[in-house]
Amino acid sequence: MTGPAVGPAGTTPVDTGGGPDIRVTGERIESLLEAASTGGRVARERAEELVRLVVDLYGAGLERLLEIVHESGRLDDDLLDRLTADDLVASLLAVHGLHPDSVESRVARALDGVRPYLGSHGGDVELLGLTDDGRVRLRMLGSCDGCPSSSVTLTLAVETAIREAAPEVSGIEVEEAAVAGAKGASVIPVTALRSRLDAGAGPEGGGAVDWTTVEGLGVLAPGEVGGFSVTGTAVVGIRIGSDLYAYRDRCPSCGGSLANGSVARRLGGAAGDAVLRCAACHGHYDVRHAGRGLDGTDAHLEPVPLLARDGVVALAVSRAVSA
Repeated sequence: MTGPAVGPAGTTPVDTGGGPDIRVTGERIESLLEAASTGGRVARERAEELVRLVVDLYGAGLERLLEIVHESGRLDDDLLDRLTADDLVASLLAVHGLHPDSVESRVARALDGVRPYLGSHGGDVELLGLTDDGRVRLRMLGSCDGCPSSSVTLTLAVETAIREAAPEVSGIEVEEAAVAGAKGASVIPVTALRSRLDAGAGPEGGGAVDWTTVEGLGVLAPGEVGGFSVTGTAVVGIRIGSDLYAYRDRCPSCGGSLANGSVARRLGGAAGDAVLRCAACHGHYDVRHAGRGLDGTDAHLEPVPLLARDGVVALAVSRAVSA
């Protein structure tokens, strides 16, 4: 079956549900601070001091608010759960050191949320812990042979999940399991990851990346295939059981659309195996393992990073970079 096609009007930037997007606001503050640097060192220092004073003021107010609620006997587990379930409130609590959950537990939950996507690339991630200076230590497991975009898409998914769950994290140490005994872990500052991805290392190798919510993708039924347009990029979404997968809507064998394709169990495969069949050329691709071809060729689907949270599904697609 083919799901409803959703045009550009059906896609919107990821939001926090009624409030400002704290990530976009943070990036805007940083750009304004950079602009203040053109006025010289003194102008930059004054701008940074102004931001610190405002943040400290609102942080003190937020802390006092929680104290009042606690003293009133109303800061119970149910209220805490409701506060931390709101992305904007949870981010503010984390920034000011008021989040009731530890950084490690939030990062662990975030990684659990992206594991189905990592598994589609034949990979996984292990949380090794946190350093004294606030860096997350990870070990990347497995790989996706023959998929040139996997390194960037996996990095994007993991980095985005961690950054949203624990914005106070200062960096990420990544240890490749295959070379753990041969070389030390590499240190990747969160800001460097963001700038590298935004500078043009998109999942398809061109343009910066935007996370975009896609209406209709999250309601696909098990075994259903749907075609969607995300900021002008044709994408095919597939649900296998409770897991969602997304790929560029282009058959690498014939160049046709996969939105009219069908999903079936691989012949002789285990339960849960899923093969996407192109309706035009009858090419077969492994949905759960990064779309690798199953017809004895090097044909390979192009994965699109996908994150699902609280019923909202977002995809990361490249956008053109202005000259």
